[in-house]
Amino acid sequence: MYSKEQQHQLNLLTEKIIQHKESLSDKEKAEALKKAINYHDWRYYVLSEPLITDFDYDQIFKELKKIEADNPKLVTPDSPTQRVARALTSDFEQVSHLVSMLSLENSYNADDLNDFDRKVKEFTSEDKIDYCVEPKFDGASIALVYEDDMLVRAATRGDGAVGEDITNNAKALASIPLTAAFSKHGIYKIEVRGEVIIRKDVFEKMNAERKAAGEKTFQNSRNTASGSLRLKDPNEAASRKLEAVLYHVSFAEDKNGNNLLAGKLHSHFHTIEILYDCGFKTPIHELKVCHNIDDVHTFIQTWEKKRVGFNIETDGMVIKVNGLKEQQKCGYTSHHPRWAMAFKFQAKQAQSKLVDVEYQVGRTGAITPVAKIQPVALAGVTISSISLHNADFITEKDIRINDTVIVERAGEVIPYIVGVVADLRTGKEKKIDFPTQCPSCGEDLVKPEDEVAWRCDNADCPAQAEERVIHFVSKDAMDIDGFGRAIVIDFIQRGYIKTMEDIYRLPYNSILELEGWGGKSVENLKQGIEESKDRAIWRLLNGLGIRHVGVTTSKDLTAHLKSILDLKDYSLEDLINIEGIGPKVAQSIFEFFNNEGNIRLLHALEEFGVNINNRPADLRAKNNKLEGKTFLFTGSLQQFTRDQAKELVEQNGGKLLSGVSANLNYLIAGEEAGSKLSKAKKIPSIQILTEDDFLKMIS
Repeated sequence: MYSKEQQHQLNLLTEKIIQHKESLSDKEKAEALKKAINYHDWRYYVLSEPLITDFDYDQIFKELKKIEADNPKLVTPDSPTQRVARALTSDFEQVSHLVSMLSLENSYNADDLNDFDRKVKEFTSEDKIDYCVEPKFDGASIALVYEDDMLVRAATRGDGAVGEDITNNAKALASIPLTAAFSKHGIYKIEVRGEVIIRKDVFEKMNAERKAAGEKTFQNSRNTASGSLRLKDPNEAASRKLEAVLYHVSFAEDKNGNNLLAGKLHSHFHTIEILYDCGFKTPIHELKVCHNIDDVHTFIQTWEKKRVGFNIETDGMVIKVNGLKEQQKCGYTSHHPRWAMAFKFQAKQAQSKLVDVEYQVGRTGAITPVAKIQPVALAGVTISSISLHNADFITEKDIRINDTVIVERAGEVIPYIVGVVADLRTGKEKKIDFPTQCPSCGEDLVKPEDEVAWRCDNADCPAQAEERVIHFVSKDAMDIDGFGRAIVIDFIQRGYIKTMEDIYRLPYNSILELEGWGGKSVENLKQGIEESKDRAIWRLLNGLGIRHVGVTTSKDLTAHLKSILDLKDYSLEDLINIEGIGPKVAQSIFEFFNNEGNIRLLHALEEFGVNINNRPADLRAKNNKLEGKTFLFTGSLQQFTRDQAKELVEQNGGKLLSGVSANLNYLIAGEEAGSKLSKAKKIPSIQILTEDDFLKMIS
């Protein structure tokens, strides 16, 4: 970003400012201070090579703030003082990413790299492929949008298509430039992605300070970084010493709207060089361009050995096809790009003592044994409970009370008992006797021949009823905002809720009298429950908690229905004939909808106003009417949300684009459509439709 000569001049400028050697006007001094502070931010956060003391930095920063306070006209949007907003963020708006943020295909097996290489060569029809290999940073994903060199938006990953607008908090991170000279590379609008992290040394120091102050310490840096991004006070976010490492350009166009990826920007490494040149912290010094898959293997092995000493948490390496044209040839699945994969390092392990086993009853009656172990720190998390899955798992691994067990985190996320250390047994170990009665209701447990789990078949089992309600209000079901697990359990214990329909007749006046509940929180809960009545029926079907029926099956099934009650008239054969519904799932659905109590439940929900009918905007298509066509939605939509619009296009075989270009076939313009509509009108090949026009296309 800065040449040696520029750095020399800025060092001299800083020295003169600190020593007050120059007599400057307020305007000249403000400009000099801005240049100096931005330069030293770059030295500190990007290069990790500070040249001045924290005291001197604080002094020149305070001096700039004073000049701007005395001369408000000198305040500019790119001033370092504008990083931290003066107001709290009351809420985080939902924003759509310019390009979907997909997941990466993962592997722990080195042989999978060879298979990845083979597939890439098939997709590209190339015999030789260059790969860019870089550390996989363990932080919180972020997407930044710059337009005309200015930072205009920052967002979390969210669900990949839509994230939360965290621009204020991102501006508080000194490693994120408020302005970046993309224009000198011919770039007018760009979306760059990366990871917000907390360095290991910073995290340790932060926890030491919190412990000394009697405050609760943070468990791991990744969760702390993610939570810090969503703090409502940007000043608090800034105090967490977050840094952003940027490693990907997902969107880039010039002033004329021309796509620059795989054109002027020819390789992944080239984009990293541009980001580094524009002042971003990137993995440019940690990555390597490998000219074949054998070099990739060697570089990964080298990195795995030295990652312990690296000052940022990493959990693997990311292998990317370097050429952007080759990336386009590889393309994408609905889940991940075909031109990249993550090789995960072997999970870290630890030993602990198993002190007890508790048994949980799930919403379908399955009994899950849970090991209670002496707390052990593993990969940044303290673990005290681990699922033992089922009775067969305990028997196969010969796990006993008081055993020393080997614990690892699969993917450095989910704790798992690998086995026991039999050599450390003392004779005090006790065999685990799996219960024969339900720990909640006392009914005898049963174990179907074709299943591994023991179950409680008592429909009135209190634990099952509790779990069913918790599932019903969850994000993947009725998505009732503010109705979490703890609230459900509390309301059940108070007698407010026994079954799902009780959610829609809560005694709000009584809740208002409870400790911790105010008028606003009760109103928010009431609003969330009211909004849930208008959900698409796949959410209701999923929320009913039918065994083997999840989100995907619910969507597949409701594509064939006018009403959810239609299922009571379906035979087993009818269900099996639906694509994606196997015999076991069909049997479960058939039994549920031939139970009079369940039908009464659905009628009761309908009486409370819960939607049980399919609506035009919720219908999933049974054909590919839009196959080969591209779509973009703009303006304020009245008949469906952005997510519903996306589903409608994809379910009918169409494809969504992120911007207006010659590749776009249809622009659906809602109310108050702006620049995208104006731009589309200048391209003759684009057809502009209303929402009604679009619905007619797929009716």
